[in-house]
Amino acid sequence: MNGADAIIKCLEEEKVKYVFGYPGVAICPFYNSILSSDIKTVLVRTEQSAAHMASGLARTTGTVGVCAVTSGPGATNLLTGIATAFADSIPLVCITGQVNSSLLGSDVFQEADVTGAAESFVKYSYLIKNVNDIPRIMKEAFHIASTGRKGPVLIDVPIDIQNAVIKNFKYPEEVNMRTYKPTVKGNGMQLKRLVSALEKAKRPLICVGGGVALSNAESELRSFVEKSNIPVVSTMMGIGAMPTEHPLYFGMVGNNGKPYANKAIRECDTLLMVGARVADRAVNQPDFLTDHKVMIHMDVDPAEIGKNIGPTIPIVGDAKAIFEELNKEDINASEPEWLNKLYEYKKELNIKRFPDSKYVDPQEFIEYLSDKMDEDGIYVADVGQNQIWSCAYHVVKKGRFLTSGGMGTMGYSIPAALGAKLANPKKQVIAVCGDGSFQMSMCELATIKQENANVMIIVFKNGYLGMVREYQHFTYKDNYSVVELNDYPNLEALAKAYDFDYYKVTLDKELSRTDKFLASDNPGIMEVNINPMDIVKG
Repeated sequence: MNGADAIIKCLEEEKVKYVFGYPGVAICPFYNSILSSDIKTVLVRTEQSAAHMASGLARTTGTVGVCAVTSGPGATNLLTGIATAFADSIPLVCITGQVNSSLLGSDVFQEADVTGAAESFVKYSYLIKNVNDIPRIMKEAFHIASTGRKGPVLIDVPIDIQNAVIKNFKYPEEVNMRTYKPTVKGNGMQLKRLVSALEKAKRPLICVGGGVALSNAESELRSFVEKSNIPVVSTMMGIGAMPTEHPLYFGMVGNNGKPYANKAIRECDTLLMVGARVADRAVNQPDFLTDHKVMIHMDVDPAEIGKNIGPTIPIVGDAKAIFEELNKEDINASEPEWLNKLYEYKKELNIKRFPDSKYVDPQEFIEYLSDKMDEDGIYVADVGQNQIWSCAYHVVKKGRFLTSGGMGTMGYSIPAALGAKLANPKKQVIAVCGDGSFQMSMCELATIKQENANVMIIVFKNGYLGMVREYQHFTYKDNYSVVELNDYPNLEALAKAYDFDYYKVTLDKELSRTDKFLASDNPGIMEVNINPMDIVKG
């Protein structure tokens, strides 16, 4: 057994089913060894997509996504995908080939210090120098990626290490790292303080972030909410933790959130923040969370607690484990007056759009799409105006809503949707993007066809980088700079080139064409013509 064989054996021990990547000489031993395995390989068309596909798989299965690329430009191309996963705490193991270890530092062909380059956005990284360390390092990597605050782990493997003979392969049964002991259960005294605060509250509110989905705590959260009758809002990454139409859910907070959700944040007297970083996109004025209210911040990462706000009650631990404990308590924070006020705000402050009838209204389209999608369908939004419209109008029932939150990476939706589809072949998977973000990953149409995956792609086409154009509209008084995409590409011709079905909607009265699009057994592209001058709240 050589080092490459050992890596594959480790992946088998971790029950890995897919590896997304792009081969090159420095990773060829790995890809040669994987031929003897039942692990399926997916050839991406650009390395960034390998991390996004692994992300889509990880987020919809709760397992660690795996990608593997070659050295030099292969590794540097992967960095954006790694940073995207790091910002949203997605568990990945990213394997990169590296030049011969004896040549490191001599600037040979396709050498790049990828561990150094990725240092600020990986949870941990390894440069393997001894082939006998492979089993330990692989075990540690999967453990680190999938525990505590989840995230990407990078393993850089020189080609000579992949080819070296390993003397005694033994995959560790457990990991015992002295310096890495993430907290799972919340402190008992702090939980008592939490319960006491909620019981005393007159206007309690829960704000959920992406940590709820990452800990697979949706069921426990919903049980707690329904038992205690406490209203809920979410950050962008927390969308889907509660069904959109649940009577106790009041929408997304933040700059592009629902006005009534933001009003609830301002007016509550006790706020339980769960699995959220309290970053600027969700809360641009942190003082609102601490002035004249009890602030409870629950997060598995102690570094996040107190980073942006000073909580009254800090609780470090895993959301699932903590809500399991809280569900044993008899908490009834029911305040009919508070709930009735929130229902009034929801009715009064709902944004009214004034769409141009010559184009498709994104709100109408997304609401129609949501109604026609399968209940457990997976909706993957890209970045830009399409993302904000998707957050505002997509109705999550029993499915998932995926997007790039912390990094805001354009081109995320199509590869992430493919990763989700391969991991969930029986579920409906829709990628929604703008014509700008679509062109950042349209090369993966070939991967979708090669994998025979029925991924459906919706492109909001307006001929602009819509979100930047909107910013320039307000900030620079329509002095537009480098945002025009014109009418390219020709999506009908492109769909034909990749053997995708093609559909087009130009007016709201044509929305029923979506039915045929969703019912197709062949991957399709639906072009949705929207007003180039539309704004997300217009």
